[in-house]
Amino acid sequence: MTTDKPLRADARRNRDVLIATAREVFDAGDFFDLRFDDFARLAGVGTGTLYRHFPTREALAEAVYHGEVAVLCDRARRLQATLPAAEALAAFLRGMVDHIEAHEGLARTLATLMADRSGALAVGSRALEDAVADLVAAAVRDGTVRDDVDSGAVMMALHGISAAHDRPGWRAEADDVLTLVLDGLRRPL
Repeated sequence: MTTDKPLRADARRNRDVLIATAREVFDAGDFFDLRFDDFARLAGVGTGTLYRHFPTREALAEAVYHGEVAVLCDRARRLQATLPAAEALAAFLRGMVDHIEAHEGLARTLATLMADRSGALAVGSRALEDAVADLVAAAVRDGTVRDDVDSGAVMMALHGISAAHDRPGWRAEADDVLTLVLDGLRRPL
């Protein structure tokens, strides 16, 4: 729902519960087994409320996606504010792999639903890349990370890790790739 006017408290709660319910369903991988109207029932709201906030499955998926991106970007900012730069970057990247592993169903559902909504994905992807760029830049400024590698390369590694999650032994390989990335980013002595 796009509006310039802020939502009333009850409308905001309904919207939030619909997003939380959808996120749980996406995470479980059950999204395509449900009729769209079922989300209203599962969230404990009326179908009119569902359609008022999210006229389509894709609109609901987009809200879930943007919520996930916001959580990840907030985590990057918190880490940057509380840890030395190189540690913040490493913690964020390792946390991303944890997130990918824990929310495989969510990632698959969102990828399927958002495949032809590349504009919506681009906005979230850009925000996430900006968060990673801030972490990398801080580590470059404090001299712990090389200045000849940019955040795009780090994002490409994360995308590769995510895309390979069906491989046997994925988690161990993902951790190995992160070790390679972090070692490769380290400024030589």
